[in-house]
Amino acid sequence: MTDLRKIDVNLIVVLDAILNEMNLTRAGDAIGMSQPAVSGALARLRTQFDDPLLVRNGKVFEPTARALELRPVVTQAMVEIKRIFDILPTFDPATSTRTFYVAASDYALAQLTSPLIRLMKQEAPGTSVSFETMPSQMGVSAVDLLRRDVIVAATGVGIAGKHQSLFSDNFVCIVDKNNPRLRDGKLELSDLNELRKVKVSFGDAIALPTDIAMAELGITPQLGIVVDGFLPVPFAVAQTTMYGLVPERIANEYSERLGLVVAETPLKVPVLIESVHWHPSKSGDPALKWLIGMLRKAAEEIEFGKAE
Repeated sequence: MTDLRKIDVNLIVVLDAILNEMNLTRAGDAIGMSQPAVSGALARLRTQFDDPLLVRNGKVFEPTARALELRPVVTQAMVEIKRIFDILPTFDPATSTRTFYVAASDYALAQLTSPLIRLMKQEAPGTSVSFETMPSQMGVSAVDLLRRDVIVAATGVGIAGKHQSLFSDNFVCIVDKNNPRLRDGKLELSDLNELRKVKVSFGDAIALPTDIAMAELGITPQLGIVVDGFLPVPFAVAQTTMYGLVPERIANEYSERLGLVVAETPLKVPVLIESVHWHPSKSGDPALKWLIGMLRKAAEEIEFGKAE
């Protein structure tokens, strides 16, 4: 068994930064250490694990197989270390100064940010929240959940862990009001096949319900452009012959100002349900339970409007 008395636990912090940044200078900036100090710590880590961990490939570093194996383990260790010192048996919103970390799609952030901040200001003026867009390239992993307090994303996109539903929306098709294929406010299957579509991507690992619905009808649209998230879609569609599929709240927000209309189509897309996701290891954290409660209150405002 490893003798913990011979291990400098501070090296875990350095290793976590190195594996995240893949750059010694940026790793040092992230944890407040100089580049030489990080380099010295890396030398000790290489000895500890009998592995180079990072190898240079041209001007960049790449992780070894051992480093990739260590990454989720180190992430879990960092989470548990943080929990030891941060998680208290009780949580008092009125006196807490905790920063919460929330990741979400651009659409969910656009809906939740304002009401959530206002509600938190009322109940916990000393707390703060750090927002970021959700991880996308390889889907959302358990490691992603560990690195954040919560992730707000659609139900059914393959996110492991615990979740609670927040609010829902319907998908609609938007086109420029002068689109020549628009007839009596409708687009037919042939139009959806032949017109160019603005494709929304959250990474190859996430299949959107709109794409699934189109595939089930045998629709293979012409690719217009690819955008990250839903918010750019109205701007991409405006003054073009392309079309896009977005949550209805986005269509309502931008259609009039951009000269767009919602077109009736044969598509039957399942309702979009946005949920709050978190790692099961955090379920006992009273602060997390409070944050989820705040998100649910913010979601009620989205669904039913602000209470008078």
